[in-house]
Amino acid sequence: MDFLYEDINIKYNEVGNGYPVILLHGWGGSRASFRIVEEHLSNDFKVFNFDLPGFGESEAPKVLWDTEHYAKMLKAFIEEHCEVPPVIIAHSFGGRLALHLGSWGIPKKMVLTGCAGLKAHRGIDYYAKIYSYKAAKIWLGVLGSKKKEEILNKWRSKAGSSDYQNADGIMRQVFVTVVNEDLKSLLKNIKAPTLLFWGKEDTATPLSDGKIMEREISDAGLVEIDGAGHFAYLERSPQFLAVLDSFLAHERKHNK
Repeated sequence: MDFLYEDINIKYNEVGNGYPVILLHGWGGSRASFRIVEEHLSNDFKVFNFDLPGFGESEAPKVLWDTEHYAKMLKAFIEEHCEVPPVIIAHSFGGRLALHLGSWGIPKKMVLTGCAGLKAHRGIDYYAKIYSYKAAKIWLGVLGSKKKEEILNKWRSKAGSSDYQNADGIMRQVFVTVVNEDLKSLLKNIKAPTLLFWGKEDTATPLSDGKIMEREISDAGLVEIDGAGHFAYLERSPQFLAVLDSFLAHERKHNK
């Protein structure tokens, strides 16, 4: 199905009947990332599974969006398609959007797995690359613009993360913007019951982030998964689905 927002065509699946659930994938993913969850919940819920703008089959934003802009798009969708406050289930980048929605009091419940949004954990190697890159721009200032850009492009290709390198055009700017956001201040405003599902071996959004969210969100519980990483909800999908079934038992009965 299609949702038009600011002249951007956004693709999503709408399946099932019952209490509304919205699925938000991580950076570089698509609605296929949540296919297992979509199929499982569609027996008892109305599930909206998005290709967020710039991913999957959805068009990219025409201007630079930050996570608040993405969340405002979702708010508009919810106001148009949901008669009651929905459940939000989000992974990684999608979790950033969920944190905004939660701070605005929009969802009834949230499930966040490997949720991004806190200040990035960066080692000395990262800062060495960034600061040396900035220094290189100064040192190369004496060169012609064409030669300078050629050298800097080679530098970026070596120093940039895989997500940065795989992003094109406006989405590369979006990536740089969102990865540097720190949304910790939003946590204290989230009142919706929140389930945190975290892989203990997650290196992208470490377990320590989940523990901070559990502490700062007023009604949150953290499930720690042994031997799982950033995609714990897929690596341990039977366990994730069982936890979902328990957490959403009341909403499952909504239309029964």
